[in-house]
Amino acid sequence: MDFQPDYRHVLAVLENRRPQRLPIYEHLISPSIMAAILRTDFAGLIDGDESDQSEFFRHYCRFFREMTYDTVSFEVCITEILPDHGAIMGGRPGPIQDRQDFERYPWDELPERFWSHAEPQFCRLKENLPPGMKAVGGIGNGVFEISEDLVGYEYLAYLGVEDPELFADLYRKIGDLMETLWTQFLARHLDAFAICRFGDDLGFKTSTLMSPQALRLHVLPQYKRVIDRVHKAERPFLLHSCGHIFSIMEDAIAAGIDAKHSNEDAVAPFERWIDMYGDRIGLFGGIDLDLLCVEKPETVYERVVDLGSHFRARAQGYALGSGNSIPDYVPLEGYLALISAAQKIRADEQNS
Repeated sequence: MDFQPDYRHVLAVLENRRPQRLPIYEHLISPSIMAAILRTDFAGLIDGDESDQSEFFRHYCRFFREMTYDTVSFEVCITEILPDHGAIMGGRPGPIQDRQDFERYPWDELPERFWSHAEPQFCRLKENLPPGMKAVGGIGNGVFEISEDLVGYEYLAYLGVEDPELFADLYRKIGDLMETLWTQFLARHLDAFAICRFGDDLGFKTSTLMSPQALRLHVLPQYKRVIDRVHKAERPFLLHSCGHIFSIMEDAIAAGIDAKHSNEDAVAPFERWIDMYGDRIGLFGGIDLDLLCVEKPETVYERVVDLGSHFRARAQGYALGSGNSIPDYVPLEGYLALISAAQKIRADEQNS
């Protein structure tokens, strides 16, 4: 194919500059979606041996290139290695409910557990990156999501009232863990990653999931610890966070984020993000996931051409994509219509 990826187009968005070519970006794409489009059953290979993982990443990276992305999105999540994890999915308390639980939790073992799981994947990813491409991502999960997995969302509210000292200690300890892992990641895999990011869903349709005051006091200072490390390594930082988080966006910008991803039209039209923050940070997404799921492909195509062209003209740094991710329930035709529309915008600009 004649498409030549160039990660610098995405890097320009993080620098809040207009890329020479409109980049396409997704936070996550289900490997089952990739496998269906490539007509290659490779999704399960990620759990195999070194040879299987190498084959997985060969197809994984090939997908991003064939869909004309300039970067490969990839992360390994901290919650995957937490002992007794799963409370983040709801329905049960996590392993930490009181001071005794906190003190006996095997914090010191977590970095070794993480790297035993993650190192082979990062290495195989690096080996399979096509020329011109670098990765976006790194160590998945943010501070709040980790606390949800360790305590449980509803139980965090009780903990904050019943034991505020433990509540504060928990977030500092999560910050310690994240800073340790990110420091190690930057030392080991910086060359493969053009942009660092984590996802931390802080809001829902009408508000943040925790009070803005609590987020400012306990969560965002831990963000800054990681972001400072990333910036010291001369990489920009992209925050993925769903929901209505306008109340703490100024604090997130003050903590050092270079760009923001995730939007829903039910929360706010993408123009609001551009109006409020487009002169200071890069913006990713803009296409509501509902559009891809419920409309006919031809409607998706027409709407994405219109919306993408509009956002491209209005925002200094902008990369087109869904407002969230491409999970396995997104119709292939809807997703492919988005890709075709982005390529149409590129072609029109090139021919103008």
